[in-house]
Amino acid sequence: METFRAFSPEAIRYLSDLKKNNTREWFAANKASYEAHLKEPGKQFAAHLARRLGALTGHSHDSKIFRINRDIRFSKDKTPYNAHLHIALIPVGRAGQPPMWFFGVSSEKLSLGCGVFQYPKDTLTDFRAAMAGPMGSDLISLSAELCEKGIRIGEPELKRVPPGFEKDHPNGEALRRKGFAAWIDKDDPAFVTKADLVDRTIAEFETLLPVYHLLSQVL
Repeated sequence: METFRAFSPEAIRYLSDLKKNNTREWFAANKASYEAHLKEPGKQFAAHLARRLGALTGHSHDSKIFRINRDIRFSKDKTPYNAHLHIALIPVGRAGQPPMWFFGVSSEKLSLGCGVFQYPKDTLTDFRAAMAGPMGSDLISLSAELCEKGIRIGEPELKRVPPGFEKDHPNGEALRRKGFAAWIDKDDPAFVTKADLVDRTIAEFETLLPVYHLLSQVL
């Protein structure tokens, strides 16, 4: 596999220009730049990252690069393109809803994440059963530890503990969640243009590894 070092500075400039000129005409006129600085390097980066996450976690990962075309069918915002690059990395062959990894860069920031953004109905029951036991206490403690490190954790989606559990359940904070994800935000997107991007991204993901291990226990 060919070595991938980093995205070019032109990738960030392209995303900035796309945000200012988000039209089909501008995109068509600059498609060669998109393919040279974002699409093809993005494929290389995603493949390297998936391989390294396999080594980090002990489970093979597939990568998914989200389409640059926006789905505008039900949106009031009719701009046709996403002015960012989003990549998801998903464990292969894991039962239920395994935690996944996320890489997102725009001309303003970089976000790295790990978790399950929202469990589907058929798996949410399993998640809540796990949160009612020792794993829920572990998740609450982990959330506090990560927040102390400056890692972003969203608030629980529910205001009350769901039916079927005591209203004052000691793991209420965990039970009020429909998923759990942790985020590392960086205000300088130039992070992706510096050498050894794969190594540096994996180093950041290592901070989120406890999230992966904990949520991997939800069957």
